[in-house]
Amino acid sequence: MKNTIVSTLALFAAALSAQAQNPIISHIFTADPSPLVYKDTLFLYTGHDVATTSDTNYKMADWHVFSTTDMATWKDHGAPLSPASFSWATGDAYAAQCVERNGKFYWYVSTFHKSDSISKGGAAIGVAVSDSPTGPFKDAIGKALIVNEMTTDNKHAWDDIDPTVFVDDDGQAYLFWGNGSCKSVKLKENMVELDGPISTFKPKGFIEGPWVYKRNSLYYLVYAGAGTKPEMIEYCTAKNINGPWEYRGIIQENVPNSFTTHPGIIDYKGKSYFFYHNGSLPTGGSYRRSVCVDEMHYNADGTIQKIVQTKEGVAPIK
Repeated sequence: MKNTIVSTLALFAAALSAQAQNPIISHIFTADPSPLVYKDTLFLYTGHDVATTSDTNYKMADWHVFSTTDMATWKDHGAPLSPASFSWATGDAYAAQCVERNGKFYWYVSTFHKSDSISKGGAAIGVAVSDSPTGPFKDAIGKALIVNEMTTDNKHAWDDIDPTVFVDDDGQAYLFWGNGSCKSVKLKENMVELDGPISTFKPKGFIEGPWVYKRNSLYYLVYAGAGTKPEMIEYCTAKNINGPWEYRGIIQENVPNSFTTHPGIIDYKGKSYFFYHNGSLPTGGSYRRSVCVDEMHYNADGTIQKIVQTKEGVAPIK
């Protein structure tokens, strides 16, 4: 009888585990998800929270890479990049995005700059490059791509964070980023040089964490915003990458046990997926976050339906 009860409990626990896939990474704390589809594989780039339960601010050691081909089994490829990978950098590994172009992988990261002859410090954006989506990665230019002194509309030192990169159908690449306001600039084809002046604007409710992409000739700017209670995910659309951007509303409410959330959006094997983070793992919280994923759906006019946050996550792809 005892063995029967134990076996039943084990089966029940296994069933619960199979049903509750969110958060999708549970052996470390992860944040700021950035998905990339390359060939038949979905790669996921994340930050790594290492704050203790008593810490009252972020401690983010490095950036990790995971991969899946079925949206259910995730392989950890380790941490091929950290602020220590950049000779000019100091501080933590804030939000980042990796994109592929011409067979190379460019990983745009936000961290802080040392006080030196180039910058007096503050948040900065760097870019690393690799021949493989899982690394090894190295600093592509030996200096920051964006430093605090290049943007002056906000006076706080951490406004140059959270890069997102988009390559349009005509081959023109764009970098968007920002905290407090959204900045954008063209990139040269080599992906490591700016190609023009920086533009600054502030969509309704914008706080940070922009994610830019294009679907059916419509451009999307999705971001962590003020909502009715920060942070929620809001978005704008435009017919031109340079705007004007039309505000479309809130698509994700507050997440459990974390005052931040961060969007990462991708189409994969016929479905659209919305990646984000929350603080729902045991001992988790706003500085000990975990990446989740749920399905994303569009209306016929291209507007985004509200994201339904689930513990079950998404169905495995057969």
